Formats: sequence, C-alpha cells, structure tokens
Amino acid sequence: MTIHLISFASLLHKQTSLRSSHEAVLSELEKYYTVKFIDYQDMDKLSSNDFKIIFIATGGVERLVIQHFERLPRPAILLADGMQNSLAAALEISSWLRGRGMKSEILHGELPAIILRIHILYNNFQAQRSLFGKRIGVIGTPSPWLIASNVDYLLAKRRWGIEYNDIPLESIYKHFQHITDDEVGASCAAVASQALACREGSPKDLINAMKLYRAIKKVCEENKLHALTISCFKILEQIDTTGCLALSLLNDEGIIAGCEGDLQSVFTLLAVKTLTGKGGFMANPSMITSRSNELVLAHCTVGLKQTERYVIRNHFESEKSIGIQGLLPTGDVTIVKCGGECLDEYYLSTGTLTENTNYINMCRTQVRIKMNTPTEYFLKNPLGNHHILIQGNYEDALNEFFQANACKRTE
Repeated sequence: MTIHLISFASLLHKQTSLRSSHEAVLSELEKYYTVKFIDYQDMDKLSSNDFKIIFIATGGVERLVIQHFERLPRPAILLADGMQNSLAAALEISSWLRGRGMKSEILHGELPAIILRIHILYNNFQAQRSLFGKRIGVIGTPSPWLIASNVDYLLAKRRWGIEYNDIPLESIYKHFQHITDDEVGASCAAVASQALACREGSPKDLINAMKLYRAIKKVCEENKLHALTISCFKILEQIDTTGCLALSLLNDEGIIAGCEGDLQSVFTLLAVKTLTGKGGFMANPSMITSRSNELVLAHCTVGLKQTERYVIRNHFESEKSIGIQGLLPTGDVTIVKCGGECLDEYYLSTGTLTENTNYINMCRTQVRIKMNTPTEYFLKNPLGNHHILIQGNYEDALNEFFQANACKRTE
C-alpha cells in the first residue's frame, strides 16, 4: 500500500527541516505504508490509480493550495499534525474547498485514529478504482414490473465508471442449443449430490438449468463481463428453463449475477462485492411486521456458497425447472440497496438473521431478519423492490463508501 503525500510548505520554512518537524506522524505512517513525498508542482505526474493525501506541512500555504484547486485530488484529504501552524492552515483550506463543492476532510489527532481512518479511505479508494471500467451485461431487458429500477447508462458511467452493455437473449439461446447433455452431466451430479434434498424438478430440468449456466458463462466470456442481469422470465417463456441455478453458480464463481434485468440491484451486488469481498443475496421484501420490526426476504436463487445447506426445488411462480432453497447461517447481516437513475441514493441497515422460513406462498430461499432500524422505510420510502443481503455487519464500511461518492442515504 502506497501513499503519495502531496506536500505544501511555506517558502519561509526550511525544506531541510520538513521531516524533523513532522517526525512523529511520518514515522507512524511508514510503519503501515510506503510513503512517497510529492512536491505540489509535480502532482500532475501522478495517475488516477495513485492514492493521494494533501500534506499541509506548514501554515501560510492557503493561497498556494487554492491556486492549484483544479489539480487537487478529489476528495481532498488533508493531513495536518498541528506542527508549524499546519492545522490552522488546513482548517481554512478545508472550509474554502467545501464552499466550492469539493468534499474535504482533515486527518488530525491521535496517531492510531489517523492510521485507522487512512485504512478506511484507502479501501474506499481501491474499491472505487476497481469499479472503474467494470462491464455489466444487460441480457435481454428489465422485467416490465420494475418500473422504479431504471438506470441512466451515461450518468452511471460518469459517476461510477461502470459500463452497462445491452446483449440480446438470442446470444444465450444460440449457445444453449449447442451444449449437449453429456457436457453437463458431471456438473449436475455434483450439484445434486451436495444438496440436502431434491424436492422438485426432474433430472432433465437440472440438465437444462446447467446448460443455461454454461450458455450464460460463454456470453460473459465473449463480452468480457464482470457482472450481468438477465431477463429470466423471458428465458422461461422461450426455453422452459429458469436462470436460478445459473445465477447461483455464477455468483459462486465471482461473476456477479442478478435476475429480472434489475439494473440497480446488479450494481449494488457489484459494489458490495468490490468493497467487502462478500457475495450478496438479491431478494424481495416479502413480509414486514412493524410491531416486532421484522422483515422476511425471499427469492428463488442464492449463491450456494452463501448457504449452509441447500435444497433443489422448482421455481416458485411457474412451478417449473429448478429453483434453489438456500439455508443461510443465522447472525449479523447487512441490508443494502443503491438506487436512483444515476445510482446516487442508497438504503443501508443491519439486523440479525434469526431463522430460515418455509412459507408455501413465497419464493424458495426465505430468511427472517430482526432489523436494527425501523421497517417503516420499506412501507414509506423504499428504493424499489429488490434489496441485497450480505452476511456480517458492514454498515460503517458501506456508508463511508457511498458517502465518499456523494450518494444520499434514504431512511
């Protein structure tokens, strides 16, 4: 991990004493990072992939910093240990920058706290850079009932650097038709043998579901996709096969895959995986009990690796093909959704997964969550239908990430 310290120091300050004046904070930084000092005049030589901190080394540099406003890294992270009037200068600079719409914060105080904060900022920076250039395939079109889940491709690219790519369903069908039963036999046997039970679905259904997985994966390779969302109900109409198993296996392999052509949810899945390394469960809020502050989430697919055990079922709405009933571990969970046409809003909360339910009138994978915040959000101000569950408490990390990207939190 490398930090590039863009140094601003008064001409009245002797450069030879710069290090000794700030020995405590600089020595602490060097315990955790490779620290490279960059004179402010050379900051243009740094690339967008370089993590930058503005080092306010002395007072009297306020005018110098604002003269280089257009060249400063965004957000502006100012390091000021207080020596040589550095904190006074940083306060003035930060106020001026925020008045011009630039996000800014000052790193100052106890050294362990500064290091911890830099870790968070560095992880956010790395996640944001990792998202840049990611290709999301939109295979088919969004389901017609997702009337509040649109994304403006251009605005999303400007904000996040991601690219949505429209891909016709015919590309899936073409590959599907050429995959033989023998090619997927061993994979089907492996999935079936590891299941807790196979309650519905014939062997032929499982074979076709696995063939669809292979077909989608080929399309991902051809189009160099990092993530995808697919018109699974259209596929069911055309080839009588659901995408539930395919999306489950793709997510297990690190190819982020969402259903129903939901543009906002697939981005949320991708952002969550990039920042936390965790796969998410994309689901419908299917039952809300405000009195006990509980939420039941349900869908017919979940990554097999996210489950403790799983049951092979059929698809809930159609009662056809293959669905997955995953049994998830109890414990802390995070519920998140990034919404808005330019992906600039988000919902974020935590809770406890208390049980795996088994209602006959819901999608196959079902979990009950005791929420840590009021469930009224879902009834009064929801960001659409689908929300993402991840195992563990990642509220602070995700909140920092979305805030750093100027997103508005919805509660």
